[in-house]
Amino acid sequence: MLFLSLILTFQIQIVRVKYSGGDWYNDPSIIPNLMTEFEKRTGITTKKEEKILSLSDDDIFSYPFLFITGHGRINLTEKEIENLRKYLWNGGFVYADDDYGMDEYIRREILRIFPSNELIELPLEHPIYQIFYDFPKGLPKIHVHYNGPPHGYGIFLNKRLSLYYTYNTNISDGWANPDVHNDPPQKREQAFRMGVNILYYALTR
Repeated sequence: MLFLSLILTFQIQIVRVKYSGGDWYNDPSIIPNLMTEFEKRTGITTKKEEKILSLSDDDIFSYPFLFITGHGRINLTEKEIENLRKYLWNGGFVYADDDYGMDEYIRREILRIFPSNELIELPLEHPIYQIFYDFPKGLPKIHVHYNGPPHGYGIFLNKRLSLYYTYNTNISDGWANPDVHNDPPQKREQAFRMGVNILYYALTR
């Protein structure tokens, strides 16, 4: 609870990762909307606008949460790989959400970052599914891109979930302005609730 008391005194800001190869910039409304909902629901003060940084930028070490999304390719340089590895080992948290077509490329880059660490599917009892809102069945499926259920995978460093990757759910699309994807309110609510869980977990664990 001491750490939570400390973060209550700061404005939390999310970094959107700029990378080569794909549309890292898509849906510009998602981060401001998530941060608005996060502050309203948790009481933790946020900066609504996203910070945009490349992984080669050492400023990433000043932020607790990095967000990666997009369609298709992600190509990271050796400097970006090295910086991200160092960032995660030093307590940072990365959330990556496949916005369709990103899966094989993000998996390839994660393997480059941690060749000895396997992406592990999180069990339903993992705290990220119950830390603020309860998701007894795991991830909600916001958009149908592929057949089958959604999946949430993690990289653990010293038993700490450091990187969380969601596939076949597209949680972040549910944070967009209502007229972007025309999602029903119930879907958007599920997306915001899971988004709150992810960010709250990253800040308090």
